[in-house]
Amino acid sequence: MALGFGIIGCGMISRFHAKAIADIRGAKLIACFDSFPKSADRLGEETGCRVYHDLKKLLADSEVDIVTIGTPSGAHAEPAIAAARAGKHVIVEKPLEITLRRCDRIIAECKKNKVKLSAIFPSRFHASSVEMKKAIDAKRFGRLTVADAYVKWFRSQEYYDSGAWRGTWQLDGGGALMNQAIHSVDLLLHLMGPVKAVTAQAATLTHKRIAVEDTVVGTLRFANGALGVIEATTSVYPGYLKRIEIHGDTGTAVMEEEDIKIWDFAKKHRRDDAIHRQMAEGRSTGGGASDPTAIGHHGHTQQFKDVIRAIKTGGTPAVDGREGRRSVEVILAIYKAAESGRTIELPLKSDPVLKARKR
Repeated sequence: MALGFGIIGCGMISRFHAKAIADIRGAKLIACFDSFPKSADRLGEETGCRVYHDLKKLLADSEVDIVTIGTPSGAHAEPAIAAARAGKHVIVEKPLEITLRRCDRIIAECKKNKVKLSAIFPSRFHASSVEMKKAIDAKRFGRLTVADAYVKWFRSQEYYDSGAWRGTWQLDGGGALMNQAIHSVDLLLHLMGPVKAVTAQAATLTHKRIAVEDTVVGTLRFANGALGVIEATTSVYPGYLKRIEIHGDTGTAVMEEEDIKIWDFAKKHRRDDAIHRQMAEGRSTGGGASDPTAIGHHGHTQQFKDVIRAIKTGGTPAVDGREGRRSVEVILAIYKAAESGRTIELPLKSDPVLKARKR
C-alpha cells in the first residue's frame, strides 16, 4: 500500500519534494497547501495532486500519511505541530526551525503524538558522504586534527529582493550560515561529532536591504579535540561548489559537492582506488552555488525512503528531530560569538539573545 504525501509550502523547494516522491515506489503525492493560494494552484496543476486552500482540510485528508514542510524557515513550527497533532508523520526542510525553543516544540509534539519526524539534510545520503563517514568510523584518519566546511556561494541582490522573508531574522533566521551553509554544518557535525566551543566574525558586505550576514567565518573546537573552520558567504562571484575537508595524522579526505577530490590514507585499502575513481566526477548539478534551483533531488529521494523505512519498521529516521536541532544550535552559537566577540561554549542552555533579532 502506497504512503500518501502532502506538501505544505509550495515555493521552489516543493518541486524537488514532488520529484523525490514521484521517484519512490510505494509513495504518492496526494495534496498540497500554501498560504498563498496561487502557489498551491500552480503546484497542483504541475503535479495533478489535490489542492487545498485550508491547511486543516489537508491535514484531515485520510489519504495523507506524511507531510513535507517547505514554508519559510521561521514558519516551520506551526504547520509541523498541527500535522503532528493530526497524526501525520513530519518531514521538515532545513533548518528544523530558527530557534532551539521552536525546534524543541516540534520534537516534543511529534513524540507526544507518536509520529516520525525528520529534518531534511540530503547531503548525508550522498554516496561520497557515506564513504567519508565509514572512513571516520573505521579510524582511518587516525587522530582527527582539522575539519573544515567552505560554502563560498553567490546570491544576487535580486535574490534577496524576491521575497519579503528573505534576509530577515524573523523568517530566514540568519543569512549565509543559517540559510545556505546549514547543509555543510550538519554534514560536518555528522562526520566529526559535537562541537564544544566556537568563535566567529560576521558581516554584511555586499548586499543591501537585508538584516542578516552575507559573510561569516567561525572557528570550532570539537569534543574529540580537533579544530575546524566554517566559512559561509553569498558574496563570492560567481559562486563555487561547497567543500568539506577532514584531516588526521593518518589520512585526509576532501569532498567538493558530491565529488571526492582527495582520498589519501597512510594505510591503503583495496577499495580506495575505486572510491576515488568512481566519486571524483560524480556531481550532476551546480550544487546551488550561484543558482538556488541548480540542485538535484536524489538526496531528497533517499531521505524520503529512509523516513518510509522508519515508518514501516517502527524505527527512527536517520536524521530525526534531535539530529536536525544540532546544526541550529551550532549556528546560533556562532552568531552569538560574532555578536559578542567572545568564545561561546556548547551545548547552549537556551536560545542566545541576539541583539540583531530585536531590531
